[in-house]
Amino acid sequence: MIAVANIRARLLAWYDTHARALPWRAPPGERPDPYRIWLAEIMLQQTTVPHATPYFLAFTRRWPNVRALAAATDDEVMAAWAGLGYYARARNLLACARVIARDHAGLFPASESALRALPGVGGYTAAAIAAIAFDVPANVVDGNVERVMARLFAVETPLPTAKSELKRAAASLLGPDRPGDWAQALMDLGATVCRPTAPLCAACPLTKHCRARGLGDPAAYPRRLPRARRPHRHGVAYRLIHDGKVALVRRPPRGLLGGMLGLPTTDWRGAPWSTAEALAGAPLAGRWSEIDAVAHVFTHFSLTLKIYEARGALADPNLIWTPLEHARTAVPSVFRKALR
Repeated sequence: MIAVANIRARLLAWYDTHARALPWRAPPGERPDPYRIWLAEIMLQQTTVPHATPYFLAFTRRWPNVRALAAATDDEVMAAWAGLGYYARARNLLACARVIARDHAGLFPASESALRALPGVGGYTAAAIAAIAFDVPANVVDGNVERVMARLFAVETPLPTAKSELKRAAASLLGPDRPGDWAQALMDLGATVCRPTAPLCAACPLTKHCRARGLGDPAAYPRRLPRARRPHRHGVAYRLIHDGKVALVRRPPRGLLGGMLGLPTTDWRGAPWSTAEALAGAPLAGRWSEIDAVAHVFTHFSLTLKIYEARGALADPNLIWTPLEHARTAVPSVFRKALR
C-alpha cells in the first residue's frame, strides 16, 4: 500500500530545499502570474527548459502581459516563435491572448474547465495553470510525472498505452495542501533526480516507496513499445533573388508551418525530385542552379530540401519581396537553413 501522506510530506519537504529557479516561477510567498505560467507551459509542450528559457525571457520583455501580447501582429509573434516547434501553437497562443484580453478583461480564469475552453489550452496545460497559478488541486501529468509514477508504482503497461493508468496513479497522490508546489515538485523530481537514464536514486526523497527501485532496475521504467521509424520526405525550395531581396510566399493557413512566410517550395513527398521535376515546379522559367541541400527534422518526419537559386525579378502578387537580412529572421528554421 502506497503511503500517500508520507510521500507527500517527503516530496514537499524536498521541494522546499531543491526547487529549480525558473524565470516563470514566483518567489516564495508570492502568487505566480498566470500569464507567465501559461506562456511557459505552452512553450514547454515540445521542448526543454534550457531551450525555452531564452524565448520566454524575450517574449516577456517584449510583451510583459497578456494585453500586450494580444495587441501584437501575427507576423511579430510567428517570427519570435521560430525555433520553438509547431507554429500552430504560436497561432493558438495569440488567439488565446486575444480571447483573454477581449472576453475576460485581461484576466485568466481559474477553473480547469474555463481554461480548457481557451484556444490551444488542452487538459494538461489547463491543469498546470489551475494548480500552479491558482492553487487548484488539479492532476498535472507531463512526461516527467509519468516517469515518476511509472517507477513509483512499477507500472508494467508500456507507454503510450499506460498514459491513463499513470494519470490515475498521479491522481491517487493528490491532496488539498499546496497543489501548485506539489505539481512543480513532481516535475522537478522527474527533471533533476528521476531522470530518463541514470536516475539519481540516492538523492530521491521517495526511494523507500519506489517499487521499481525495490525491483532493482528503476531505469527500465516506464516500459515502452518499440518506436516507429520516422518517415523521410523530399522537397525543393527556390531562392529567387533580386536587388538584395528574396522572394517569399505566405504558406496556406492550415497544415505544417501554416500562415508562415517561407521560400516557394514543391510538395514534400516520399520520393526525391528529379532535376526536370524541380525546374518544372519553379516559380518562373529561368536559369536555376541547384546550389545546396539542407536536412531538417520535424516531430513526425525528417526532410531533405534541395535548394535551387536564380536571379531576377518577377511581378507576381503572391511573392513577397523581402530584404535578405530580414528574411532570415522572419521565416521558420527550415527556411533559415535554406537562406544561409
